[in-house]
Amino acid sequence: MLVSIELPDPIAKQLHLDGEQGNRRALEMFALEGYRNGELSRGQVSELLGLEFNETMQFLKTRDSIRSITLEEFEQDAKRLRELLPQ
Repeated sequence: MLVSIELPDPIAKQLHLDGEQGNRRALEMFALEGYRNGELSRGQVSELLGLEFNETMQFLKTRDSIRSITLEEFEQDAKRLRELLPQ
């Protein structure tokens, strides 16, 4: 899906969205806000940004955005691990 927004140039510059890395920065801002709001999981942030687990954790840590997982997330992770590990 392609999402396009129009911003006044001064605001785009203030948000550091101008230049070569503007699209990447916008994607990171989008992913970070979704994660902080609980709308995106850590895995979805990884997928969205094309990062490995450790890279994603570093990305979130440097932005003070590591959050505790919920019991439901823990149970989902445990279920996925049981499915992956040999019996």
